[in-house]
Amino acid sequence: MVLQSLKNCLWLPCILRTPKACFWSTASGGLIIQSVSNDVYQNLAVEDWIHDHMDLEKQQILFLWRNSPAVVIGRHQNPWQECNLKLLRQKNIKLARRRSGGGTVYHDLGNINLTFFTTRKKYERMENLKLVVKALKALRPQLDVHVTDRYDILLDRQYKISGTAAKLGRTSAYHHCTLLCNADKSVLSSVLKSPFKGLKSNATPSVPALVKNLFEEDPSLTSEMLLDAIAKEYAVQHQIDHHITLINPADETLLPGISDKTKELQTWEWVYGKTPKFSISTCLNMVYKDSVLDVKVNMDVKHGRIEVCNIDLPEQWLPPGLYSELVKSLTGSKFCPNETTTLVTTLLRLCPQDDELHSRWSLLCENMIRLM
Repeated sequence: MVLQSLKNCLWLPCILRTPKACFWSTASGGLIIQSVSNDVYQNLAVEDWIHDHMDLEKQQILFLWRNSPAVVIGRHQNPWQECNLKLLRQKNIKLARRRSGGGTVYHDLGNINLTFFTTRKKYERMENLKLVVKALKALRPQLDVHVTDRYDILLDRQYKISGTAAKLGRTSAYHHCTLLCNADKSVLSSVLKSPFKGLKSNATPSVPALVKNLFEEDPSLTSEMLLDAIAKEYAVQHQIDHHITLINPADETLLPGISDKTKELQTWEWVYGKTPKFSISTCLNMVYKDSVLDVKVNMDVKHGRIEVCNIDLPEQWLPPGLYSELVKSLTGSKFCPNETTTLVTTLLRLCPQDDELHSRWSLLCENMIRLM
């Protein structure tokens, strides 16, 4: 059977139970599916799989999903520019790059994700967002929600509760959007704030906005209620039964090849390496003994790797050979704290056995790692 345990899904009014072999052909016209996984990479992989494999001429699909804490950037964005990577690592929050455009969003279990799959000809995100608004109004008529010309959904005319992105293929398309129910806004605001200074990039920047949870407007609302209301409205508009089918994104028999798609979305080459070329021009204010040392750093980074590296150190602060080895080793390496840590540990063996030099070298390396 397609379904896993329903113990966490008792809110669903009706569940479609079908053998895997005929799962995708059981409902003509429209299908509503929900992921049993909260893993961001698995759920993004489901989007790719449906886009690549389904005949959307015969069947439009609504995909419902939620993620454990994660930051998701758009296809053409720069993670160093969009979020606080150090904080993500500290909080063990995943970073993912989706295949659609648009801006950066924070996901957790208080955030709902909706993906509308159609043919390219039938793609209409304004209609999808109006469907969401209609579902919200049906659930709570007093809610002041509307869709903007930027394809956002606003609450009380000023708070953003939903953002939009899309992928348009040759014949297929999907539009996905978020819906803030009870997300952790303190985490959201802190992780979506880059500490980087001196970064220049042509990557697509996110547009900051005031946000608010629907739970703040009406504490009786839950993510489950919102998912069900949207599924019900989708069923009404597509004249299909209000059935929600649960799927496991790790199920290769249901989604052949899905594990490869999931693995690709987790790779460093995809998450960081697909970043458009950018440059860094900054000054490291290094505190050494009783003075502050200004070290200018200039880098060009392409495909996530350091293409050009210049570090302007005060004369005689480090032996020229050691400094040049650092620049040489960084050039061509990943712009990544883990890889840089490995590099500098290896280079430490070249450093003369001198406590003063070791202190200076360690200070420089710590600051370079912190930069990433």
